[in-house]
Amino acid sequence: MSETRATADGRVADAPADNWVDRFVPVRMRPYARLARLDRPIGWWLLMWPCWWGVALAAVAAGTPPNPWHLALFMLGAIVMRGAGCTYNDILDRDIDAQVERTRSRPIPSGQVSPEAATLFMLGLAFVGLAVVLQFNALTVMTAFGSLAIVALYPLAKRVTDWPQLVLGLAFSWGAILGWTATHEGFAVAPFVLYAGCIAWTIGYDTIYAHQDRRDDAIIGVRSTARLFANATKPAVGIAYGITVAAFAVALWLVGAGPASYAGLAAFAVHCAWQLSRVSTEDPASCLAAFRSNRWAGWLFFLGLVADTFV
Repeated sequence: MSETRATADGRVADAPADNWVDRFVPVRMRPYARLARLDRPIGWWLLMWPCWWGVALAAVAAGTPPNPWHLALFMLGAIVMRGAGCTYNDILDRDIDAQVERTRSRPIPSGQVSPEAATLFMLGLAFVGLAVVLQFNALTVMTAFGSLAIVALYPLAKRVTDWPQLVLGLAFSWGAILGWTATHEGFAVAPFVLYAGCIAWTIGYDTIYAHQDRRDDAIIGVRSTARLFANATKPAVGIAYGITVAAFAVALWLVGAGPASYAGLAAFAVHCAWQLSRVSTEDPASCLAAFRSNRWAGWLFFLGLVADTFV
């Protein structure tokens, strides 16, 4: 999509065609829905999966099915907080986004939403997120607040380090710990091992995603693991995914998981390998497709954990 067309009809360049926001949301509200990335749901799926995996891992340890109320809260929290985080990111990055082909059609750089209106919108989403997190026990609430500093630093990371994907992983994976504490009201080694695996997974998939902007980033000085790894991206992402699978296996062993959990992990690993075999880092469309496919990778591991609780 060209810049002119993206600005004229308000659509964001990398949003799925005929997404529900462009079809059903009232026209005046669409820029805010796009600002919250509701037209691109893959982000909240990726934020939600560590939470759901943490809940399911805790359920395996407890020998009971996952708490559906906790799953619903984490889904709502992921949608809302991903929207708040993206709005915060877009406010800080509006000058950078205006220089990148894929991002200049976003609501702030394209002039659809002012930075002041975006700030008010972000605060509203954050308030809803606070209402969600307060439904959990005190330890989970306090642990959730521990992630705010990392979230605040992430948009700045690409200005000072080649590893902004690591910072994103630290923030996006926090839910692995929250999912555990929501069930057990205490800490253990297993959720922290799961957290480490989720960080490696995030580095992997977001490196693929960042290849869409590698050339523009090089021109304007934005740093990323896509630029760092360059032509060695596939083996580097393969190592990240390998660390993910190994960490998840250790977490399963620590909670005494059964065959169903390991079967789900094996399916997850196969998906990651398939993803790497298909992606071309020189093709932005291929990178975006591989990135989005991680929604299904999340389901494979989660369903294995859930099946284990019933077996």
